[in-house]
Amino acid sequence: MLRGAAVAAAIVCAYGAGVVSGSGSQRHAAVAGGGSVLDEAAAQIGRRAAEPVGRGELDRAAIEGMLRGLGDKWAHYYPAREYDDVEGRLTGRYSGVGLWLGGSDRGTGVLIASVQPGTPAARAGVRAGDAVTAVGNRSVAGWDISRVAAALRGRPDEAVELTVERGRRTLRFHLVRTPVPGGNVTVTALPEHARLIRVGAFTRGTGEEVRAAVTGRSPSGRPTGGVLLDLRGNPGGLLDEAVDTASAFLPGGPVVTYEPRGRPVQRRTVTVPGDADVPLVVLVDAGTASAAEIVAGSLRDRDRAVIVGSRTYGKGSVQEPIELADGSVIELTVGRYRTPGGRNLDGVGIEPDVAVSADRPPDAAERRARTVLSGLHATVLDRRTPDKD
Repeated sequence: MLRGAAVAAAIVCAYGAGVVSGSGSQRHAAVAGGGSVLDEAAAQIGRRAAEPVGRGELDRAAIEGMLRGLGDKWAHYYPAREYDDVEGRLTGRYSGVGLWLGGSDRGTGVLIASVQPGTPAARAGVRAGDAVTAVGNRSVAGWDISRVAAALRGRPDEAVELTVERGRRTLRFHLVRTPVPGGNVTVTALPEHARLIRVGAFTRGTGEEVRAAVTGRSPSGRPTGGVLLDLRGNPGGLLDEAVDTASAFLPGGPVVTYEPRGRPVQRRTVTVPGDADVPLVVLVDAGTASAAEIVAGSLRDRDRAVIVGSRTYGKGSVQEPIELADGSVIELTVGRYRTPGGRNLDGVGIEPDVAVSADRPPDAAERRARTVLSGLHATVLDRRTPDKD
């Protein structure tokens, strides 16, 4: 998501239904009198509709109707209060239950990719691999990962019911939302001086945290045995943070390009040269999307990493938030991005180098990725060992 600097003028009103009575000359007179035909429609609906409807409801319906008319499935309207929650997520401050979500490679549902320790979900016994079937009293059939995630977030101390399937069992959890600490980057030591870096989303500061874990500025030093970068269930986030994360593994050069309408092609390159030598495996699944695909795609195109897991989501578009006069926000697709090799991933995604079906337990993919990482490390050691006659 790009943080757009542009501030659009307020969209006054537009309504998809309602018949305005009166002659054509009367209608033109109303418009000429200072309002638009949309204002007139709003007034007529407010006065004549059988059921009372507030202007705020009509405004929201109008804007959402205009966005639907774009045919842009990523276009969205946020009232000011709702966008505060979005902003909180992008800065790593939000209230929720502590779940990272992923998807099946068959596109048949939303899975629990992992559970953040110490959170309501962890205390209640939610497990990685559980399949989400309902939030509250609403079935999530047909929902994508972002919609399920939004339903699970909310104000602190508010309760939410989560229903999952675990094998043949249906389980229901009563969870109370709490402020969730940043925690979008977690670092775990692996055998042979390797390191697992899990990135749940690209929020403010993510790139710097990843870089610290890679370059040895973390307390445990440099991961000489390699890095397993886990992007499963990562829905994306801030483009700048994705570029900085990829930069932590590259010596320089391109990361991503995108083409905003009416503006020159934007080229994003390595921000600060990173560790281009440490063995690297990137773990992905059907929930790896948007900015997370930028990272995986750039590292793959630059021959920097082996990709393990299942095909990624395939969201190759860039959205920009545009603030309206009342503090609400419309989010529009403003361009398509391409990997350094020129590939457009929109609707296609990234096919892993080493495929692991998402229908298998989540730890199966991690075990496979660790095996690949161990092999890469051994290859590096062989290259550094001089031949003996």
